[in-house]
Amino acid sequence: MHTFVLVVHIILAVLIIGLVLIQHGKGADAGASFGGGGAATVFGASGSGNFLTRVTAVLTALFFVTSLSLAVFAKKQTTDAYSLKSVQTTNSAPASTPETSPNAPKSSQ
Repeated sequence: MHTFVLVVHIILAVLIIGLVLIQHGKGADAGASFGGGGAATVFGASGSGNFLTRVTAVLTALFFVTSLSLAVFAKKQTTDAYSLKSVQTTNSAPASTPETSPNAPKSSQ
């Protein structure tokens, strides 16, 4: 699940970057009055700005959700790594040193 959310997060980031680069700024409206108003025929009377702005807002909201879910996954992973259960399971392994009983006869050399 973590890998899937990470892949979606990266795809959303690339799409947002592309949409922001496609959009024109506020100063570009003056250029449209000199013959650059071709976008109005493709995207309707309001032009491409309204459509691209809405798509960017939706992708940004999805990016925010994937960011939060990745943060939750990271928090869970670090909590599991430092939990008391993992410490007990690693420390409860039996020691490999042989024990001698106090009544066993000692060999002389």
